[in-house]
Amino acid sequence: MTTVEWKGNRVFEAQPPSGNRFLMDAYPEVGGQNMGPSPMEAFISAAAACSGIDVLLILEKKRQQLTSYSIEVEGTRAEDGPYPRPYTSLVFKHHLKGVNLDTGAVEQAIKLSDEKYCTAIATMRMSPDVSSVFDISEAA
Repeated sequence: MTTVEWKGNRVFEAQPPSGNRFLMDAYPEVGGQNMGPSPMEAFISAAAACSGIDVLLILEKKRQQLTSYSIEVEGTRAEDGPYPRPYTSLVFKHHLKGVNLDTGAVEQAIKLSDEKYCTAIATMRMSPDVSSVFDISEAA
């Protein structure tokens, strides 16, 4: 279970099962203080990292020698209308450098991540059921 706790102002601290805590903050125009990425920035960054880890593992098995790797995510969000403003499209641009990289191996690794292994991307594609519940406690 992951817990996200309010730390004041617009800052929340994520406490995932790994114990590796991180802060998220709102954009400055809605009171954020730049203490961490926005929740949506963290969301698409997590999907990119999920895919990147898969690609690295697959390319290692294929004995491909990477020297650098980055992923840019370009997202289009619904700009008009009321909230929410979800992403309507995401493009993951993989930038790889290496020694004699096999184009077919890279293409296959990215495809396998996109279509088979990356849980974050699979979750977005499946549009999971989402619900919320709550409880209220009296402050001391």
